[in-house]
Amino acid sequence: MRNQPLRVLLVDDHAMVLEGLKAVLGRFRGRVRVIGQALDADEAQCLVSSLEPDVVLVDVRLRGSMSGLDLCRRLIEAAPDRKVVLLSAYDDEQYLFQAMRAGAAGYLLKSIGGEELVRHLELAATGEKVVDPGMAGRAVASAARLQAGEFWPGAHLSLTQRESEVLGHLVAGLSNRAIAAKLVLGEETIKSHVRAIFRKLDVNDRAGAVATALREGIFQ
Repeated sequence: MRNQPLRVLLVDDHAMVLEGLKAVLGRFRGRVRVIGQALDADEAQCLVSSLEPDVVLVDVRLRGSMSGLDLCRRLIEAAPDRKVVLLSAYDDEQYLFQAMRAGAAGYLLKSIGGEELVRHLELAATGEKVVDPGMAGRAVASAARLQAGEFWPGAHLSLTQRESEVLGHLVAGLSNRAIAAKLVLGEETIKSHVRAIFRKLDVNDRAGAVATALREGIFQ
């Protein structure tokens, strides 16, 4: 049992959401204390360094140069024991899997109740992985299907089905324009998918993406 309230830093690019979270957590003052809040990833990194929170609660879809997932990776690279819990409006296993790959201590939905939120933050602070109760069952089933290879190539690396298609064409050596024509999509849409592929595979260019795809056995 903790003697002191859990020290939490909030990160969300909507001021109203931050105020709402503070109000919810404020009802549990004996168990949790909001020690700071940030509207973007840069501000969050500065505050984490100076305040050393027990848990950082981050919106998964931050606007700006870094998403919540990117921020999570950055914080954990700097301090592997850092506890980062991602908060999302998206009830989507792909986001959950990306969060776990980024090293997050948990993935919770914004619809979660105050008592459950506090309890999950407390568990995350002790080193447990926490998943929103509404997603837990489906996540286990999806993980089993991933293990059995029942999804598209690259799903185990958090690629969406469309991103997997695009990566396959990258491996085949097609240009963005050629991929757009083949998939009947705009070239800007393809560029967006390519950027997402680079981010998820943690590479900087096409050559890195192709090398990872071949090394991981996504495509032969």
